[in-house]
Amino acid sequence: MPKKPTIKDLTGALQRERADAENLRRRHTEEVMGLKTHVKANVVRDLLPVIDNFERALKHVPKDLEKNDYVKGVNAIVSQFEKTLESMGVERIKTVGEVFDPRLHEAISMENGDGTVEVVCEELQPGFKIGNDIIRHAMVRVKMEARK
Repeated sequence: MPKKPTIKDLTGALQRERADAENLRRRHTEEVMGLKTHVKANVVRDLLPVIDNFERALKHVPKDLEKNDYVKGVNAIVSQFEKTLESMGVERIKTVGEVFDPRLHEAISMENGDGTVEVVCEELQPGFKIGNDIIRHAMVRVKMEARK
């Protein structure tokens, strides 16, 4: 005849079940958050060419049109887009003056310099990230510099 479970046995089994349920809830929450970040990153990745084109257009505005209301409106659109990205937790990757980091930057060209440290000297295309997840690497030009 099987041994009857004691209160101690039943308490231990209940504690294990509760721990399993809590772990399951935690994993589910983590997976949902990861999925939300992934979906957000995909949407942002699809929209980045739009902001890139706005920024390129604004770089080529003739001096005599800089105060034009149309140009001011386009600038406002770019600002609104950047604020929306920021509210979604999207950060622009720091580039110029930063030490080159292959996890964040994609070097397009390398300039010789008088140092031993690779430093970003020009941003060719901005990069973006959400937390530690890279949406798009920053395309940069790198130069060797002397640093401490």
